[in-house]
Amino acid sequence: MTTLASREYAIDAEGLVKVFGSNRAVDGVDLRVEPGIVYGVLGPNGAGKTTTISMLATLLTPDAGTARIFGHDVVAEPNVVRQLIGVTGQYASVDEKVSGLENMIVFGRLLGLGHREAKRKGLELLESFGLAEAARRPVGKYSGGMRRRLDLASSLISQPPLIFLDEPTTGLDPRTRGQMWDVIRDLVANGSTVLLTTQYLDEADQLANRIAVIDSGKVVAEGTADHLKGLVGTASLQLRLDEGSQPEAALATIERVLGVHGTLTPEQARITAPMADPERVTDLLIAFREQGIRLTEVSVEKPTLDEVFLTITGHDASERDETPIPEEVAA
Repeated sequence: MTTLASREYAIDAEGLVKVFGSNRAVDGVDLRVEPGIVYGVLGPNGAGKTTTISMLATLLTPDAGTARIFGHDVVAEPNVVRQLIGVTGQYASVDEKVSGLENMIVFGRLLGLGHREAKRKGLELLESFGLAEAARRPVGKYSGGMRRRLDLASSLISQPPLIFLDEPTTGLDPRTRGQMWDVIRDLVANGSTVLLTTQYLDEADQLANRIAVIDSGKVVAEGTADHLKGLVGTASLQLRLDEGSQPEAALATIERVLGVHGTLTPEQARITAPMADPERVTDLLIAFREQGIRLTEVSVEKPTLDEVFLTITGHDASERDETPIPEEVAA
């Protein structure tokens, strides 16, 4: 029986396990994703990210554990779940021999739309993804970025409330990545929920409301980007001294006001100091002014997600999962 609590989540997974021979690819993953957000999933190569998505998307059957999509069990109600989701894998699943519009019509017909409705929705999506001018051009002549946008558009033709994006910007140039980020933000603004796996930590930092870090088939950390960065350490205050200011006096003032030791980089006249209490920074700046210590630059640096990732997992996150979502799977 579906409970009210489970309906409150776009994804409610508990204890998911998937074993391939002697490899326990997913080893008890718990995920709870609220509706209307971007939920990022980070993990090193082979961590189990794509396998987890495959179970949530009904492409693989869990060996243990439970998962519900908007309250519907992925094992007991797979057909219902498939009506609620869109899936975009790491590689474009479109047919290169036909046009972008023809691809959209095929996906729409597969999802039960009539030809006229599939064409109408396809044209609308192609327009919103900046592909209207190329709608009748063979996909084989599309650039890589255009193919990724078409692939994402095809997964949305049924207007699903939950969208799985498995490394959607892999291999794209910075400009096209930025365009895809805007598309993802628009999806959430229009009411969809997005679960995003990515090899780009800056992407998760920019887009995700919450982030799960998966390693060796387990969720080893979960929270907002700021929360995860807080696991590594506090932010640091970066100060660049004016040419006439005395570094020794500045360091002494930092220790007196902030109660911490600053580190000087002499060749750049830059001081770095831990910032445990942001409110005391104002006191420091006032003390500098009273002592005639002039600054040319003041900034705050938080730990990066790269540092978080390395600290938590001990792995480099730049490698991709070995097993992508099958190309033949549409929305």
